Amino acid sequence: MATVRDTTYELLRALGLTTVFGNPGSTEQPFLQDFPADFRYVHALQEASAVAMADGYAQVTGRPAHVNLHTAPGTGNGMGNLVTAWHNRTPLIVTAGQQSREMLLTEPRLTSRAPTELPQPYVKWSYEPVRAQDIPAAFMRAYAIAAQPPSGPVFLSLPLDDWSQPADPPPAVRTVATRFGPDPERLREFAALLAASRSPVLVLGAAVDRAEAWPVAVAVAERLAAPVWSAPAPERAAFPERHPHYRGVLPFAIAPLAEKLRGHDLVLVVGAPVFRYYPHVPGAHLPDGTRLLHVTDDPEEAARAPVGDSLLGDAGLTLAALLDLLPETDRPAPEPRPEAGPPQPADPPDADALFAALAACWPADGILVQESPSNLAALRRRLPTARPASYFTMASGGLGYGLPAAVGIALAERDAGRDRPVVVVIGDGSFHYSVQALWTAARLRLPIVVLVPVNRQYTILKSFAELKHTPGVPGLDLPGLDLTAIAQGYGCATRVVGTPDELPDALAAALRAEGPTVLPAPISAEVPRIL
Repeated sequence: MATVRDTTYELLRALGLTTVFGNPGSTEQPFLQDFPADFRYVHALQEASAVAMADGYAQVTGRPAHVNLHTAPGTGNGMGNLVTAWHNRTPLIVTAGQQSREMLLTEPRLTSRAPTELPQPYVKWSYEPVRAQDIPAAFMRAYAIAAQPPSGPVFLSLPLDDWSQPADPPPAVRTVATRFGPDPERLREFAALLAASRSPVLVLGAAVDRAEAWPVAVAVAERLAAPVWSAPAPERAAFPERHPHYRGVLPFAIAPLAEKLRGHDLVLVVGAPVFRYYPHVPGAHLPDGTRLLHVTDDPEEAARAPVGDSLLGDAGLTLAALLDLLPETDRPAPEPRPEAGPPQPADPPDADALFAALAACWPADGILVQESPSNLAALRRRLPTARPASYFTMASGGLGYGLPAAVGIALAERDAGRDRPVVVVIGDGSFHYSVQALWTAARLRLPIVVLVPVNRQYTILKSFAELKHTPGVPGLDLPGLDLTAIAQGYGCATRVVGTPDELPDALAAALRAEGPTVLPAPISAEVPRIL
């Protein structure tokens, strides 16, 4: 007779979920025992890394990924990157073991006391099956919920003694829609407003990239002769950033953001929240006389927007439908923004000089994973994203995502046969949040390049301290860290990039390597302004 475990593995095969990310624990061993030869276990040394690896993998494949955590402590370890997966709109099926049903009343060691509550509110659905026989069908429902818009993580708590129980007949394998189109009448209203606008502007978010909608976004911008901004703190790039219509990334704060939109009577936001604000710099959300239209696939995102009229729909389908309705315009195309001048020489160099050197030797099909908050403005200025699915970071603002996400991204690229080069730019503070991911990268022989601007401090927090006038905050300096020794201890190659001139050779060698390479690059400790 088939067991619950047998039936579950057959369902996972049918759904294409044959890769499991995780860190094994005792309550998960009954699921993982006699691990099938046609499945792959991606071993992370800590659950936060496992979640972010699955996140990166799912974002590249565009399908749900499965990550297996260890009851309550492991779920707790993974929560930071689960928050990021929620904000990243990443479809994940997160499973965690639970103690034996026979003992749950007495709450033995490793019991998850309220397993369905623990990951909330950062999952779309959280469930512990009432019967062992419900586990396969719960996986099917979890897959459907994770994949449907707005996509995101779901959570299943699975008692360890359920796996050996006799199974019910297997659940039907079902497919679900992952995109939906806009309401036609509302769409025509939006198109009419755009056609009548004197000076429209587009603000694009990550959903445009997730929908593979760069070409139609370009076509809409050119049809409207409109400048294009990236929404604040974008986790993915949504528009070719060397295009003459592109203006950059909007600032995070309310008043500075509104100032950037001054002179436009209509703002069309597609695939992003309205807006991600931080820090608090009060002011009007929009300039006087400016109207905002918001396209999103998330009703909650539309509801919490402080301004604007919303249209629910997939970013790509909505842009394509708008393009069909928009007439040609006689407005002149916007002038291209000025090119950045040459970096200023300094010893040690600043981040601007380092990233100018990186841009000069950047591989044409490279993927950038970014987690260097204090250097982000310089990085985006010097290294514009020119191809879809080429820029990834955390939408949550929480550190510890970049290194393990790069592992998942590189693994998905290898599985797809593309093998696009993956370069992580990560601050020396951020580097240590999920540093264990280096070991997995080395074990999988993934040629990830990890460029670490080293300034021996939490520079972004010093920038906040200056803005908010909070001197004397402890713990903002990072002396005594040996990145080379740490990276070598996890099995990585290393090379210190002493000057920007040394970067091209170091990057080329790292891209040819058969495993990960960590490139510490000393930069100045100057604290940039946050706004």
